[in-house]
Amino acid sequence: MRVVSTRRYGFTLIEMLVTLTILAILAGVAIPLAHVAVKREKEIELRRNLRLIREAIDAYKRLADEKKIKVDEDSYGYPPDLETLVKGVEVEEIIKGKKVKRIVRFLRRIPKDPMTNSYDWGLRSYQDDPDSDVWGGENVYDVYTKSRATALDGTKYREW
Repeated sequence: MRVVSTRRYGFTLIEMLVTLTILAILAGVAIPLAHVAVKREKEIELRRNLRLIREAIDAYKRLADEKKIKVDEDSYGYPPDLETLVKGVEVEEIIKGKKVKRIVRFLRRIPKDPMTNSYDWGLRSYQDDPDSDVWGGENVYDVYTKSRATALDGTKYREW
């Protein structure tokens, strides 16, 4: 005589539904966290790139104030554009009693704006208003992103 087993192997429909519900909840939590992490990385890159360009502008201004590079008086010692920071300027120095000319470059390349994904930065000249969105074109005193988005801390990226 044969014994019939009443035990079944596998999952029931209820177990599958509970498992799928738990996975959906976990995915629903993980996706927004991933978006925040990506946005945070872009913010870190934006801060780094702004600092890099601003330090290059300051280095140019320092050399202009020390009269090591020739600048127009109308420029107040600031570079005429960002490309000048990449191409460099000629500096005259006296080394061991000899005048030596060399090219000083302040940036290897213009960094990419991670918020707009372009190399196009907003520029302000020394003569512009601090909150101006229109560049006067006289010189480059400051840079900002052209993105109108809001940061994780609630500030506008344009104000950084």
